[in-house]
Amino acid sequence: MDWSVYIDDYRIFLRLEKSLSEHSVHAYLSDLDKLMAFLEMNGYELKPEEVDYALLKDFLNWVNELGIGPRSQARLISGIKSFYKYLLISEKTQVNPTELLESPRLGRKLPEVLAVEEIDRIIGAIDLSKPEGHRNKAIIETLYSCGLRVSELINLRITNLYFDQGFIKVTGKGSKERLIPISNQAINEINFYFEQYRNHITPQKGSGNIVFLNRRGNKLTRVMIFTIIKDLSMKAGIRKSISPHTFRHSFATHLVEGGADLRAVQEMLGHESILTTEIYTHLNREYLRDVIIRFHPRS
Repeated sequence: MDWSVYIDDYRIFLRLEKSLSEHSVHAYLSDLDKLMAFLEMNGYELKPEEVDYALLKDFLNWVNELGIGPRSQARLISGIKSFYKYLLISEKTQVNPTELLESPRLGRKLPEVLAVEEIDRIIGAIDLSKPEGHRNKAIIETLYSCGLRVSELINLRITNLYFDQGFIKVTGKGSKERLIPISNQAINEINFYFEQYRNHITPQKGSGNIVFLNRRGNKLTRVMIFTIIKDLSMKAGIRKSISPHTFRHSFATHLVEGGADLRAVQEMLGHESILTTEIYTHLNREYLRDVIIRFHPRS
């Protein structure tokens, strides 16, 4: 299965014909990376024009099972549709298997949040006897301690760890950099991961400065992080729909519940607008309402 020629041509099309930025081009191509990962994992050796509607439906079911939310699914479907429209325009295929694909309905839904006890259960489900166990524990602690996006986690660099000052530097949306405080617990787990795992593998070309690597020395993918968290939540017996972003939501919600200033939370999350961060005040109101219902004598 060699998609490289199609993707190279598609990349040129997005840059020149669509005049998209490098960031947008990368987003479109990452949608195709997920589709190719699904095909490879399931043993399909197909060219793009051989992929049919039924297979794409199976792909979307797989994406849903990974815990990817409706908005991300809608974005993913849009990217796949764009690719097949390009194949039609360029006469590389005669059929568009994405025509009948429907995006999930989007509404304003409060994100799923984990209690501290549930996060502890997930961490407790990690098998530390396996070589990657300490890596996975460091990943969970970093996600929850710093409220990172999954893209920020997998691209975290060793040279951006300022443990002496208690900060890490990440590159978020729009290539904007920000400094985030990191807990002593997360620092300890990352250091232990380096001692027990990272220092004993040879990084592949281009991955030498990346913090979290797989056993072959390559940077972890978004899909791999989703899979790790999905497996751990099942082992911990948690039935909520959990993804890497759930730890980001939990990070922000627990800060707001604890009385943190909303501007400070906005800064740590890297939100451009305070309006995006204000969803956590809604979550806080839900929390307060639950407290009243549970403990007020007139409830």
